[in-house]
Amino acid sequence: MRRLAFAAVGVAVSLTLSGPAFTATADPTPSPAAPRASSAASVDKIVKITPTRSAIFVNSPAMNRVVQVQVLHPAGGAARPSLYLLDGVSAGAESDFRESTWTQKTDVVQFFADKKVNVVLPVGGTASYYTDWHLPDPTLGVNKWETFLADELPPIIDAQFSGNGTNAVAGVSMGAMGAANLMTRHPHLYRGLAAYSGCLDNTQPTSRDSVRGTVAFKGGNPANMWGPDFDPAWAAHDPTVNAEALRGKQVYISTGNGLPGPYEMATGGDLASTIAVGGPLEAAANLCTRTFQQRLNALAIPATFVYRNSGTHSWPYWQDELRTSWPVLRGALGI
Repeated sequence: MRRLAFAAVGVAVSLTLSGPAFTATADPTPSPAAPRASSAASVDKIVKITPTRSAIFVNSPAMNRVVQVQVLHPAGGAARPSLYLLDGVSAGAESDFRESTWTQKTDVVQFFADKKVNVVLPVGGTASYYTDWHLPDPTLGVNKWETFLADELPPIIDAQFSGNGTNAVAGVSMGAMGAANLMTRHPHLYRGLAAYSGCLDNTQPTSRDSVRGTVAFKGGNPANMWGPDFDPAWAAHDPTVNAEALRGKQVYISTGNGLPGPYEMATGGDLASTIAVGGPLEAAANLCTRTFQQRLNALAIPATFVYRNSGTHSWPYWQDELRTSWPVLRGALGI
């Protein structure tokens, strides 16, 4: 059954990772990622979209370009925590990178309108996994997202939007892996993690093949990211291997099961594609989420795991999951 699920993911061009159950021969003892030395990032400009939504353009030495980040924020100047919210594989491509897919396809703006928190939404990062790539890619460009998100951006957000230094990170699909890696590699920076419909396990060859397939699907060369299969970067960016870093954190992980649910009962749009592609992807994410839960159970690390009885790999479900996970994230953020 697992083999069939992963085969389906390959046919569908996976947007999530998946793999068989994790088997550990010894407990790993990874070290958190050390801050990378770089020239200080700086603000290029800030555009106020509404009184509670701004676009900040950041000169990133790591990325060697100006990166847009949109921030949902309270109107006042009181200190508040920040939630970093990461996209799926397209990462804003649907709007030609004018905004995050979160703001385009969900009610995230309305949901956070009355909440005392900054919501930080990077724009861009297609198929990047929000990680630092080994090499620039001819198609996907320079990707040093980990350095940007963990080192360069937080002090700017805190300075410009009254951040109090308390952070959580969440993501969907590809961004779920990105969020989990940021948390496990920088546990000092984040207090909470939410991952929706992702796969947090690079342990098995099928999982790594899925990651490579996702990068290649968007025209990138997977070898430019974490190198060949034997490169230690794969283990260094594996939340399952590095799960010990989640001890003491607030963690929420959710997935559907790939079967049509309430949002597939509508008509019109791209319904057939949603079921044919999003169903197998979500089924694989479900299997992989269970292996990640096994890992956390073995380490006696508490976390909230939610398995829905239906649901495909699509945005209406992720909108619901953000709302459902909010009490966990709110607790991590101290609000």
